[in-house]
Amino acid sequence: MKREFQQTEAKKVVVNDLTYVRVKNKWHYVCIFVYLFNRENIGFSTGPNKDANLVARAFSSIQGDLRDIQLFHTDRGSEFKNQLIDETLATFRIGRSLSMKGRPYDHAVAEATFKIIKTEFVQQIKFDSLEYLTLEFSDYVNWFNKLRIHGTLDYLSPIEYKRASLKKVV
Repeated sequence: MKREFQQTEAKKVVVNDLTYVRVKNKWHYVCIFVYLFNRENIGFSTGPNKDANLVARAFSSIQGDLRDIQLFHTDRGSEFKNQLIDETLATFRIGRSLSMKGRPYDHAVAEATFKIIKTEFVQQIKFDSLEYLTLEFSDYVNWFNKLRIHGTLDYLSPIEYKRASLKKVV
């Protein structure tokens, strides 16, 4: 991907990452998919394990045709580079981009998105169950996509930015 974070096509590049969240006394995980074009969170999953199944469930939560995605960018975690994810990418003909080893800036958008999520969401709520985390995160994603403004999007929300961009094309 070569740190080309500004994308002009709506469904071209998706970045993906996961982070940990404390639920009661144990770590659980949140996996998200973000369109680079408008920073929209297009799919997510939560779960007790940091593994390929968490990523696969996030893939399956994406609405729309996965064949529209041209490139899937992640870091080099084993939960992203394995047979299950390889097969998913092959099935939908999605290309893969991995951050270079020891180069966290290659994954800057995903890291910045999780910094926002940690600050605005994770640190504000005490989660008593995985179900509660999932429900609250779903609400947060809805707010994030529809209402939260982003400086990189001309101070529009991801959905507003997408609509404005589509009007320019028409």
